[in-house]
Amino acid sequence: MSAPATDVLRWGRERVRASRWRGDDQVAFLAPLPATPAPSAEFLRRCLRTLADQGFTRVITAALSPAEQTGFLAVGFAEQERLRLLGIDLTAGLPDIPPGPKLVRGRHRRDGVLAVDNAAFAPFWRFDAQSLAEAIAATPSTRFRAALVDAPKGATDRADGRVAGYAVCGRSGTRGFVQRLAVEPTLRRSGIGTRLMLDGLHWMRGHGVQRAVVNTQTDNEGALALYLGLGFVEEPIGLSVLSTGLA
Repeated sequence: MSAPATDVLRWGRERVRASRWRGDDQVAFLAPLPATPAPSAEFLRRCLRTLADQGFTRVITAALSPAEQTGFLAVGFAEQERLRLLGIDLTAGLPDIPPGPKLVRGRHRRDGVLAVDNAAFAPFWRFDAQSLAEAIAATPSTRFRAALVDAPKGATDRADGRVAGYAVCGRSGTRGFVQRLAVEPTLRRSGIGTRLMLDGLHWMRGHGVQRAVVNTQTDNEGALALYLGLGFVEEPIGLSVLSTGLA
C-alpha cells in the first residue's frame, strides 16, 4: 500500500484520508471516510508504515467517535483533545433567520475567512488554506457562507465589506454536519454566529436533512451556549482527537 502525502489510503474496503496537518511536513492527518468500516488495527499499522516512509514523524486524527477509536488505540494512539458532540432534530422546525450582516458565498473570500479563523481559534485548531478546503470537501454537498460588515475608513477591504464570520455546513443524505463556525472575537454576541448557523440549518432542512451534528471544544462555553440556544442537545458520548508519534 503506497500513496502520495495527500490521498486516500486503501486496504480492502477500509479507507482513510491522509494529508499534512496544517501544512506541516512532519505531521500527518488521518480521517476515516464516511460509509466505510471503522479502521482496523492491521489497516492502521499499514497506514503508519506508509506515513513513516513518507517522512512524517507524528500523526493526528480527525475527531473520532468511541466506535471509530478502537483500532487507533490498539496501535498506540492516545487522546490529545476531547470534544463535545451536539445534535439537533431538524424535522421539528427552526427559528427564522434573524436580520443582520449580509451573507455571501465564501469561496471568493478565503483570505478574509482565514483571517477570522486565525483570530477565533487557538493555534492547534486554526485552519490553513488546505484544512479549509478539506472541511469544504468533507461532504457531498456544502454551504460555505461569509458574513460581511462595513470596513473601517481607509481599510483595504473590498468595497462591499470585510469578513466578520463564516460557516461551513455540509450534508450527506439525511445527515447534516456543521463543519466550522467562526466569528471575529470583537464581534461575538452580536448575532453573527446565530445568523450563520440558522442559514446553514435552514439550507440543510430544505434539502431533506433530518438531523445535524456539531462538535466544539470542551471549554468553548460561548459556542456551547449558542448551539444549545438554537435547540441542539449535547450527546452523552463525545468525540476525541488522537495522536501518536512515528518511530
